[in-house]
Amino acid sequence: MTALARPTQGRVIGGVCAALARRFGTSATTMRVIFLLSCLLPGPQFLLYIALWILLPSEDRARTTAW
Repeated sequence: MTALARPTQGRVIGGVCAALARRFGTSATTMRVIFLLSCLLPGPQFLLYIALWILLPSEDRARTTAW
């Protein structure tokens, strides 16, 4: 598994789905479909997406900082 960081290439909105797809070894499209399908269920999916967008470092910043 790779480090969890939002990639600079392949982003659609914030790069959260692309980062999760890279982390779990699946395609970004598959992760986006899973996210859209999960929005049909009750829960805080959008809040989680926004939180991950804020908390996950961008790939270019993740290279310069070590965590």
